[in-house]
Amino acid sequence: SNSSSISQFLLLAFADTWELQLLHFCLFLGIYLAALLSNGLIIITIACDHRLHIPMYFFLFNLSVLDLGCISTTVPKSMANSLWDTRAISYTGCVAQLFLFMFLFSTEFCLLTVMAYDRYVAICHPLHYGTLLGSRACVHMAAAAWASGFLNAVLHTANTFSLPLCHGNAVDQFFCEIPQILKLSCSDKYLKEIGLILFNVCLDFWCFVFMVVSYMAIFRAVMRIPSEKGRHKAFSMCLPHLCVVSLFISTAMFAYLKTPSISFLLLDMVLAFLYSVFPPALNPLIYSKRNQELK
Repeated sequence: SNSSSISQFLLLAFADTWELQLLHFCLFLGIYLAALLSNGLIIITIACDHRLHIPMYFFLFNLSVLDLGCISTTVPKSMANSLWDTRAISYTGCVAQLFLFMFLFSTEFCLLTVMAYDRYVAICHPLHYGTLLGSRACVHMAAAAWASGFLNAVLHTANTFSLPLCHGNAVDQFFCEIPQILKLSCSDKYLKEIGLILFNVCLDFWCFVFMVVSYMAIFRAVMRIPSEKGRHKAFSMCLPHLCVVSLFISTAMFAYLKTPSISFLLLDMVLAFLYSVFPPALNPLIYSKRNQELK
């Protein structure tokens, strides 16, 4: 068979027994509701309180919207499949899921880079903060992040689903993602998609280097702050951001670059959970726990 004869894909089931499927449903439901509530509260708070209409919270607003979209793209379908004891997702649904995930995933990475720059300017060049990060500049940077994510998603989705698929329709993941779809291809054209992934990884790597350099400059500036309270506040704002970014990037890069020889179901599921489900649920806690203004 080829891709034209595939009407649906079969996603990976977390368990074979009804009891374990119900447990998976309950765990994912708890995570999803926590992410929905916390990100929703951040969005409403920032939108309604004019005191939070500053660059830092503008970017946090965008991040919460992306986190809500990202976790809503993958988790509800997996929960529904466990509850109804099925693995099926339609061909159109799989295309839409892959596109939305790549769109939101890529946009979030670009936005995290912008947020690192925002923290760098705020701590290292506070007197120029209003000039470098005015309202127009913030809107332009956020729009560039969203546009980059959309373009990236269009290229990957079109390229991936243009391949002939003749190795069945079973996707070894709980949502549709590029590496698992490529395993179903029987054409050498999949190398084109791998080349596109490598190009994106190179860009992502340089963005990560930019973040690391920015944080190194931030930490040097923080160490020169005479007040211990000031140093503690700066570190509490920056370290959690760096930890989440590192987890987000490292797990995603490993998942997309690892060779088939080190690919097995449990590892793939854990990695996917760490970069698709864990950050959207954890980000609100990290960005609001020590933030008195947001509290």
